[in-house]
Amino acid sequence: MLDFMGLMKQAQAMQAKMGEVQAELDQTLVEGEAGGGLVKVTLTAKGALQHVKIDPSLLKPDESDIVEDLIVTAHAQARVKAEEAVTEKMKAVTGGLQLPPGLKLPF
Repeated sequence: MLDFMGLMKQAQAMQAKMGEVQAELDQTLVEGEAGGGLVKVTLTAKGALQHVKIDPSLLKPDESDIVEDLIVTAHAQARVKAEEAVTEKMKAVTGGLQLPPGLKLPF
C-alpha cells in the first residue's frame, strides 16, 4: 500500500520548490546572437525579452531587412537556451519523482 501521507508531503515539497524555481527563472538571463555577434538579444529563461544590442555597423538605412532578420535569429537562439534552462531547473525539482514520459512541468 502506498504511503499516502508521504506522497502528499512530497507533492507539497515539490510545489514549494516549483514556486522557487519559477521565481529563479524570472531572474535567469540567456543570450542569443546572430551575424557573428553583430546582433545580441537577452531574455529571461521564461522568454521575456530584456535587451537588444545591435552593432552600429548594421545601422544603415538600406540594410534594415538584414538587421530585422538577425534580431529574429538571435531571439530564436536565446529562446532555445531559455527552454534548456527551464528543463534543467525542472530536472532538479522533479529528480526523485517518477513522471510519465512526455509530461512537462509546469503544466
